[in-house]
Amino acid sequence: MAQDLTYRLYIDGKWVDASGDETLTVINPATEAEIGVVPQASVDDARAAIKAARTAFDEGPWGRSTTKERAAVIGRMADILQRRWDELIELNIAEAGSTRMLAQFLQVGAPLEHLRDYAERVLPSYQFDTPMMPYIGAGGMAGIGQGVVQREAIGVAALITPYNFPLFLNVFKLGPALAAGCTTVLKPSPDTPLEALILGEIAEEAGLPPGVLNIVTGDVDASAELTRNPMVDMVSFTGSDAVGRRVYAQASDTLKRVVLELGGKSANIIFEDADLAKVVPNVIQNFTIHAGQGCSLLTRTLVHESLFDELVGQLKYGLDQVKVGDPADDSVGMGPLISAAQRERVEALVRTGQNEGGQIAYGGNRPTGLSGSNGSDGSNKGFFFEPTVFVDVDNSMTIAQEEIFGPVLTVLKYSDERDAVRIANDSEYGLAGSVWTADTAHGLQIAEAVRTGTFGINMYDIDIANPFGGFKQSGIGREFSTEGLSAYVELQSTVSAGDLPPLARQPAPQAR
Repeated sequence: MAQDLTYRLYIDGKWVDASGDETLTVINPATEAEIGVVPQASVDDARAAIKAARTAFDEGPWGRSTTKERAAVIGRMADILQRRWDELIELNIAEAGSTRMLAQFLQVGAPLEHLRDYAERVLPSYQFDTPMMPYIGAGGMAGIGQGVVQREAIGVAALITPYNFPLFLNVFKLGPALAAGCTTVLKPSPDTPLEALILGEIAEEAGLPPGVLNIVTGDVDASAELTRNPMVDMVSFTGSDAVGRRVYAQASDTLKRVVLELGGKSANIIFEDADLAKVVPNVIQNFTIHAGQGCSLLTRTLVHESLFDELVGQLKYGLDQVKVGDPADDSVGMGPLISAAQRERVEALVRTGQNEGGQIAYGGNRPTGLSGSNGSDGSNKGFFFEPTVFVDVDNSMTIAQEEIFGPVLTVLKYSDERDAVRIANDSEYGLAGSVWTADTAHGLQIAEAVRTGTFGINMYDIDIANPFGGFKQSGIGREFSTEGLSAYVELQSTVSAGDLPPLARQPAPQAR
């Protein structure tokens, strides 16, 4: 990517300088070239963004707008995103290290679909006002009036996102927050801030009122201010479970609502009657896509002991066909990890797996002779790591329990169905999973037995029209779809001794 992008903070509808001089340099993880510079926001900058969001919610028009008005702005944001499609694809490839196919279909394509879905289906059909049953007074006597349950925006929402799917996760938090009538402060990962700042440009052009979207780039200090500040009403965080626990603890001081989408160590269960020709490509995709940097990827394969050798042999052959290299090369199937630090973490966990008795059946090293612009001159630029398959793994090992966030698969044997379900559930996580069997009714029984938020039968995919989230340590709450919008609203029950006017969103007579 040729351009060098330089941004300021976006606060109260204006592009402003940070209070300090520190900056963050954005690196292309495939080439290690600098592609942009953003400010390192301070606590004071975060407070300024929160104050702008608070004022915009308490005194501005957004929280009192109609669903039609909000849908119109969200629809215009989708139109602008569509117009900037090519630019965003190239930026995502350079900033996040996505392959072109991943950028088109998930990193940029899914956010576009999400905004249109909220503007055209979810928001127009969402029931913000619901009539109550007839009012029953004290002592069981029937009242004479009527009542209504009103769903109102929760207020100021802090949205904190990770590096792996920057535009996707930014939009999937921002869309429902805006649809509900919230004002927001968006804090993207310091590794991938550029796609978030482009959302500021898109919102500005679409006519979003000042203060409704504020964007601060920074790291731990800015995030901590968002989770602790009493002017923030809720926090939506996606990231590791370790950081999620800190977010939860920090938010508890002011009893904020918290939505957490955290880690996963999801199981892909392969029964004896499964068709390996269909299974193997899915297994490979689920740990090599985006170099394994996805919380819902199926990174534990549980295979019946009678199929173990055949499956591992087919995995090796299939992985030989996966080209690793600079994702700017359209023939590449797997790009880099996001940073040198993340690669070092993956390497350390691979060494731990070997030390604990796991055997590497494929990969395990930094690749050589990479394809694409990075490897053509024989240089070692880029944060690449080979797809790696572990066998001789016990489910108690670190590599079977800890989320690696790299292209590392553990293949575990099981003896019978009960054993498979036990191993699948023997995890502190519960985000995703799947089963492969010729009997789909049997597959549904397995889905009911595995404690996880999303489950596939003879497939695995995330449908953005359905709620997404996890059991156990994989998080709290749900995102996407109508349930995602509900996370940003509060319920108010109103009863009246007399007739209420026709149910409609009534403008508030004064600031809340």
